[in-house]
Amino acid sequence: MIALLLALLAAEPRPGLAYQVTYSVNMDAVPSPDGRALVFIRIVEGREQLFTMDAGGGNERQITHGAADHEDPAWSPDSRLIAFIRIEGGRKIVHVTRPDGSGSRPITPPAQHAIHPSWTPDGTRILYCTDDDLRPPAKNEAAIYSVDVASGAVKTLIAGGINTYPVMSPDGRHIAFRKITGELNSEVYVADANGANLRNLTNDPAWEGWPAWSPDGKRIAFAGNRRSNYQIFVMDADGGNVRLTANTEGRATAPHWSPDGRTIYFTNCASVDYGRGCEVMAVPAP
Repeated sequence: MIALLLALLAAEPRPGLAYQVTYSVNMDAVPSPDGRALVFIRIVEGREQLFTMDAGGGNERQITHGAADHEDPAWSPDSRLIAFIRIEGGRKIVHVTRPDGSGSRPITPPAQHAIHPSWTPDGTRILYCTDDDLRPPAKNEAAIYSVDVASGAVKTLIAGGINTYPVMSPDGRHIAFRKITGELNSEVYVADANGANLRNLTNDPAWEGWPAWSPDGKRIAFAGNRRSNYQIFVMDADGGNVRLTANTEGRATAPHWSPDGRTIYFTNCASVDYGRGCEVMAVPAP
């Protein structure tokens, strides 16, 4: 009987080992202030392109095209414009466009390598910083600026050291940003709106950044590798009461709040089988 069973098992074809073949890259989803849409990045034929979709999913529309890369989308407070970084010919310049992709125009000086735009609450200016990765893997100094959307006038806000990811509080009184403080350490800082009175909020040996104010200005979401892999955390605006939003696997970064403050969208990138993909995720705000 045992011999017969072994013979039957030997004759049974063994199943193969399946592995993933396709890997999608969707990232940096930002809800519009009116709560109606999301703008996000998708890799299309090797280029970063901007897409919009309904807040509830569906109705996807590609709004940028061509050989340039498009990064760091950010809605204006009235949801009528999207700022983003256009990368072409070795230059990184802040552009603004309508949500349908029309009327795109440059905002920042062509001599600067601008990254990470965000709007001031009154919609008249855009905060941005200069590229800190001009000579990778080494970091170079990066300053934070504001540019007047109408006139193009640029003002330096924070200089000295490596300062990136600036975002202004909803009341317009403070700027949260990432400051790299050591070879293996970066922190979330906050400063007054004019760049004065810098304060370290996170004060942790981990690598942290990507700050995002909650709509009521009482909390700040950020990403950090306090638990070896990058995850999304939320803290009070003074740096206290740090909470993990979700126990995710992979590399979670770039949090953005929904307009009602109930949901946090973020990007999670993970290695799967022989490839790597990135997807947009959402979690209830703690």
